[in-house]
Amino acid sequence: MSVIRFDAVGVRFGADSALDDVSFSIGAGEIVALVGMSGSGKSTLLRQVDALHLPSTGRVTVLDTDTTSAGGRELRALRRRVGFVFQQFHLVGRLSVLENACTGALGRIRGPRLGRVSYPKAVRAQAMAHLERVGLADRAAQRADTLSGGQQQRVAVARALMQDPEILLADEPVASLDPETAVQIMALLREIAEERRLTVLCSLHQVELALSWADRIVGLRAGRIVLDTPATGLGRDEVMAVYSQVGPTLAPIR
Repeated sequence: MSVIRFDAVGVRFGADSALDDVSFSIGAGEIVALVGMSGSGKSTLLRQVDALHLPSTGRVTVLDTDTTSAGGRELRALRRRVGFVFQQFHLVGRLSVLENACTGALGRIRGPRLGRVSYPKAVRAQAMAHLERVGLADRAAQRADTLSGGQQQRVAVARALMQDPEILLADEPVASLDPETAVQIMALLREIAEERRLTVLCSLHQVELALSWADRIVGLRAGRIVLDTPATGLGRDEVMAVYSQVGPTLAPIR
């Protein structure tokens, strides 16, 4: 069953085309890596999934919601089911690790929150459980801006899990990390995805990491899909061909 489906999707920003006639689907529980040059459309594609951007043409269907026709209430409900991990972490540095994790629950609780005790006890307990899962329960009271980059990204993962998402999106989540830490974070994301049966769509520049981590590789060039194939048996040179400036589709679209 497809949980994400793109049908002839095009996205334009003024005279510029970010996505061009993109059609593909992702099944429940699939772990998919997006690869391609900067500006190829990876971030734009990710933002279609939780309707942060809407397509100029075509249709995007996520968890049975047609984002192109959904109203505001439907889109808010959809976004609560889709977690997002960003490259730059987007933590509030002056807040504690626990408070940052708790903010992932703001879509389902009322009113502004200031201080960790302002969150319901059940939310704090859930946040602590997620921090335990990412190996940071002992840092719960520490300011987020005192953590290393890898630790901050772990907090961001815990925050995303607070939504109880069915889909997890990640936009270059390890681009600012050293290679060893990057491998650790991606391994953690895969372990959590398998434990929770999450569908994961992640953009990556590190080709070797994408090949070792993902079930499937989708390559973008100039807003078009030029590669879509299982990662098993796929060679580095085949993926690197996606980064060529010109050329036809590299593999059948499945």
